[in-house]
Amino acid sequence: MTYQETIDYLYMQLPMFTRVGASAFKASLDNTIALCHRLDNPQNKFKSIHIAGTNGKGSTSHMLAAILQTAGYKTGLYTSPHLKDFRERVRINGQMIGQQTVIDFVAHHQQDFEQIQPSFFEMTVALAFDYFAKEQVDVAVIETGLGGRLDSTNIITPLLSVITNIGWDHMNILGDTLPQIAGEKAGIIKPHIPVIIGERQIEVAEVFIHKAQEQNAPISFASDLYRITVKGTDNDLTEVELSSSNQALTVQLDLTGSYQFKNIKTVLATVNQLRSQGFIITDDHIKTALRQVKTLTGLHGRWETLSTSPLTICDTGHNPDGIREVLENIVKVKYKQLHFVIGMVNDKDGAKVLSMLPKEAIYYFCKPDIPRGLEAETLQAQALEFGLQGNVYSSVKAALAAAQSVAQPEDLVFIGGSTFVVAEVV
Repeated sequence: MTYQETIDYLYMQLPMFTRVGASAFKASLDNTIALCHRLDNPQNKFKSIHIAGTNGKGSTSHMLAAILQTAGYKTGLYTSPHLKDFRERVRINGQMIGQQTVIDFVAHHQQDFEQIQPSFFEMTVALAFDYFAKEQVDVAVIETGLGGRLDSTNIITPLLSVITNIGWDHMNILGDTLPQIAGEKAGIIKPHIPVIIGERQIEVAEVFIHKAQEQNAPISFASDLYRITVKGTDNDLTEVELSSSNQALTVQLDLTGSYQFKNIKTVLATVNQLRSQGFIITDDHIKTALRQVKTLTGLHGRWETLSTSPLTICDTGHNPDGIREVLENIVKVKYKQLHFVIGMVNDKDGAKVLSMLPKEAIYYFCKPDIPRGLEAETLQAQALEFGLQGNVYSSVKAALAAAQSVAQPEDLVFIGGSTFVVAEVV
């Protein structure tokens, strides 16, 4: 098969969560275990850091990978979903896995796929682990796809586990209370393996503490360890000072969304834990890496400026907590009129998000180009119930073009509501 035929095979013959939703989720690790067994258990051949959470795990994973590779470690990075190219999910030192490597893996293991019937995600996890083992990475940053306890990545035994935060997302799979969702995320906590929780949230802190005690796993909350002071923003970099009882560090972030202030505490706590395990990571490594995370790792879609006249910004925040952070950032921008290009997927509770959005904005409703995409007309009708006004457009790009053509130079155009909307404009 060619590369395109290989990708088409993966997308169409195997269930893919991002395309079809919950029906692709396997509530068991059996397939991943069986597949990795046939690969001679590559997940046991490299050191890893496991990262879960409702929001922030992607940014945290990329910042951490940038620091590790800047410190001279050959660093694997596994994340999901991708925005443009399947190969974004599997990187070493920021470079995407090669097309031929993907072709060869699928060709060599197609019979295994037919016998085991893994999901798209299970196959992709196996590909990443196999690639990292064969390339002999020093360490790999592994981001969960969904939840934690039953996530395919949860067959690793990491150096440490990291959980960024807990919010409302994927309730049809993870549970409809925050403690239930936290319980699923806490499933990555392993016996005697240190765990760092990004935010101490009153509703769920005890879930993590209890699980850590059960596993004899040392636990710390990054939000308890550090204070952060914002110094200012200049040349697309935000300068912040992080301080603790025994450390003070001033860094410049190229990921400028204010929600990164939570994530950077988690990253620094993780780095200090790695230092205690023998990793050589200097403050200069941290500073150098955080100035250029996007360049080093290829991360996109996090409060990203696409153009400046009119100012056009996108962000992948899509659940209530993510949208709340987005709105906090929008408020800090000086603009005359907000133009909001929005699309969603059809298996999320959009009402919570729509109820939060500003009524004075002009909305441009569209459908992301995936089977799970919510019809733009349906989204428009739902939005109208919350007093949100706007027109329907045939595609994300058509909606963006309309917004940019109407917007005045002093206006703000924002694109969001779904990762898959952002994927079509970055």
